Amino acid sequence: MLKFSKYAIATVFAAGFAGSAWAADIVDTAKGAGQFNTLLAAATAAGLVDTLKGDGPLTVFAPTDDAFAALPEGTVESLLKPENKDQLVKILTYHVVPGKVMSSDLKDGMMAKTVEGGEVKIDLADGAMVNDAKVVTADIAADNGVIHVIDKVIMPGS
Repeated sequence: MLKFSKYAIATVFAAGFAGSAWAADIVDTAKGAGQFNTLLAAATAAGLVDTLKGDGPLTVFAPTDDAFAALPEGTVESLLKPENKDQLVKILTYHVVPGKVMSSDLKDGMMAKTVEGGEVKIDLADGAMVNDAKVVTADIAADNGVIHVIDKVIMPGS
């Protein structure tokens, strides 16, 4: 069963309360959630902010700050260096699927092609999983897509 965190509820409420005058794209929605600082810093370093603020629609499987913190020590710092930008772009775009894919669209065992070019596998047997990351909050709507919060950074080719 998917659950909604207090951050997701606050974000959805803020987006609904603000009305159409405030564009809550994927980046603004993630900022409002307060648990994606590392992801947003990585998107900035990778030059992907404009893409995530674009028309979309996009589906983002968004690792939390805790998910990034669980990577081996020094990994995030290394990826944020300018000389590792290509690798960072590859990892981040592996977390993005073209189109707006809501949790109700997911099917057990389905494969979804990512912007990076690889595929992620959806497993619904014991709660929603994307590869080996658990979806902890689903269906956070944004004007240009949807965010599904995951508890782990997923890597291309793994």
